[in-house]
Amino acid sequence: MNQKENKILPRIAAALVAAGLIFYGGFQYGQKTQPPAVTDTNEFLNADFSLFWDAVKVIKNRYVGIKNVKDQDILYGAIKGITGSLDDPYSSFFNPGDAKKFEQDIQGSFGGIGAEIGMRDNQLSIVAPLKNSPSEKIGLKASDKILKINDTYTLDLTVDEAVKLIRGEPDTAVTLLIFRDGWKEAKEFKIIRKVITIPTLDWEMKPGNIAYIHLYNFNANAPTLFYQATLGALLQGAKGVILDLRNNPGGFLEVSVNLGGWFFKRGDVVLIERFKSGNEREHRADGNAALLKVPTVLLVNGGSASASEILAGALRDNRGIVLIGEKTFGKGTVQEIESLKDGSTLKISIAEWLTPKGHEINKKGLAPDIEVKISDDDIEKKRDPQLDKAMETIKAIIQK
Repeated sequence: MNQKENKILPRIAAALVAAGLIFYGGFQYGQKTQPPAVTDTNEFLNADFSLFWDAVKVIKNRYVGIKNVKDQDILYGAIKGITGSLDDPYSSFFNPGDAKKFEQDIQGSFGGIGAEIGMRDNQLSIVAPLKNSPSEKIGLKASDKILKINDTYTLDLTVDEAVKLIRGEPDTAVTLLIFRDGWKEAKEFKIIRKVITIPTLDWEMKPGNIAYIHLYNFNANAPTLFYQATLGALLQGAKGVILDLRNNPGGFLEVSVNLGGWFFKRGDVVLIERFKSGNEREHRADGNAALLKVPTVLLVNGGSASASEILAGALRDNRGIVLIGEKTFGKGTVQEIESLKDGSTLKISIAEWLTPKGHEINKKGLAPDIEVKISDDDIEKKRDPQLDKAMETIKAIIQK
């Protein structure tokens, strides 16, 4: 991997975090080789490519506003259409201007609402609001459907286009039209953008010597903070662990494997990557297994995505650990960034994740073993029936 490629992930990650949205989960960068020159499109595409040129000819000859359209923009639009045909919300094309903007964002201060957004059932949705963010404080929830951003309806928007509309200067407002399951009609939320500080982990000892660890994302700081929390809990005589992955949109694959090393024996499979070729690569635990014999339950919901689903799936497959809450989001693919010669970039899903027992995550998610929902009334009255159920369950496991 060359030096330029090494820098792509952190720059994009930081740019999007600065915008108040997390999108660094699920990226992978491998050694690139120069593709062969394309001399005949039919070598790669089993279709009559003359149809494309016929369409371009009609557009060039008959479109009334063609004088305002650059030939290069027609090409970029065609490539964007190709990625759109994949029906994959995580594959997209950035023209040089958009690609450069991601590079520049890290150098400025940008505001956002503090949420990850994604596609669920072809509808732009909130994946997870971040703790203490504008989106959480105003009452947005995981799985909320975003119908409109300011005056723009989201029906034909990609995730990346939506991100560009939602982010903006700190202390400016963006209005989202939101629909939530159970509502009779959509509601508008006017949210003031802020520069977002993303939390990583909180923990405390609950009654009965139960360690409650709430992990908010799988960033580069998570392994160190998880080590400190776990060591502190064990030194205080923890008899059980509640690991809370609710509204955790994910992060780095390597971090989920690292944390798996606390719960599994060395060599246990944490996840499987399956590529286009059908080849599979196993990622195995290589940690201290300090929590291997400690009773554990897991809290998940519709905001648990990506790396959260990797760890949750592995904990259930390898140890039979109970998942409590609601069905997870279902983000189980790996993306790769390919830089093109004119400065534009392609982001393409190149592999999918499977649990150790081979269960697919993408578009399916993980159903909880014990389903517990949280109502709007629970939120208003600051009740947490999911955590209450987790406490009840872990105490019952300890007493066996």
